[in-house]
Amino acid sequence: MNSITNTIEVIKTSASKINDVDFDNLKFGSVFSDHMLVCNYKNGIWEVPKVLPYQNISLDPSAKIFHYGQSVFEGMKAYKDTNDDVWLFRPLDNFKRLNISSKRLAIPELPEAYFMEGLKTLLKVDSDWIPKNAGSSLYIRPFVFASGNGFHASPADEYKFIIATAPSGSYFSGKVKVLIEQTYSRSANGGVGYAKAGGNYAGQFYPTQLAIEKGYQQVVWTDDNTHEYIEEAGAMNIFVRINDTLITAPTSDRILDGITRKSIIELAQSEGIPIEVRKLSVHEVVEAAENGALKEMFGAGTAAVVSPISGFGYNGTDYVLPVLDDTYASYLKKRITDIQTNKTEDPFDWRYKVD
Repeated sequence: MNSITNTIEVIKTSASKINDVDFDNLKFGSVFSDHMLVCNYKNGIWEVPKVLPYQNISLDPSAKIFHYGQSVFEGMKAYKDTNDDVWLFRPLDNFKRLNISSKRLAIPELPEAYFMEGLKTLLKVDSDWIPKNAGSSLYIRPFVFASGNGFHASPADEYKFIIATAPSGSYFSGKVKVLIEQTYSRSANGGVGYAKAGGNYAGQFYPTQLAIEKGYQQVVWTDDNTHEYIEEAGAMNIFVRINDTLITAPTSDRILDGITRKSIIELAQSEGIPIEVRKLSVHEVVEAAENGALKEMFGAGTAAVVSPISGFGYNGTDYVLPVLDDTYASYLKKRITDIQTNKTEDPFDWRYKVD
């Protein structure tokens, strides 16, 4: 893997923006670092990546990304500890999932070295952009899209892989109120729901906007066939606690194999928290809410890590979750973030040091 490290060209910006940034008041994903990684696919091969100043992209109007939506992405974070060491969290899982997504959308898969060594080179160049404030991190967005031209409905012959980064504060603050969706679907059997395809998220925006207009912040997605089973929450995986048992849906064609989701499952199993990976019906959740057995619901994903849910709406009725002193959500979030930021031991070997 190290064989390409010395061949990655680095062209540094002549005017850093870092002194204009208020690192004590960072919004999520709205301020961007000085550099980005760019790698082009042409003539049947991925070319060696380059680190360039953050800049606009020029594309032909017939570029296939605009017409056929060949685009996939990942979400990651880099952390800096008190010794100024830089850490990633399960980065190879992101790389593998990016290629799983790419394959589903007929995008050429990336070599591991280009992803990992390219990312490490970029983080070294922009190391000063990694915030140390509590709750902050450098959000990392690797993405691939079709840059090849033509109106013919077929895969492109050229692609771009880019990694851009953004120093960011917390994704969500406080708890969210959600609406269980009964009409629209996020994805379907045999579809691309398990891939991080840009179109998956575009398709969520309209139903979510309808929910916002009704006073909710997010949608809980149900299965496409019957709308009877809980699947995801907004752009996150979802966990439901009934009595002392944590429940989450199994992955499928429709459900993203979330890295935070996997980490929560492994943590719970290792620490004796009862956890079940199984189908969970809306009826079971409503019944648990009515009889007092429903203790917690929360979303899980890279951006927010864990996002607690205060209540949900279903069939015109709102259900309020109890306020607990000790929650699985807060405990699991702290355990994961302490591992991510090198504040505690990492028995799972999830943490990856950027040397």
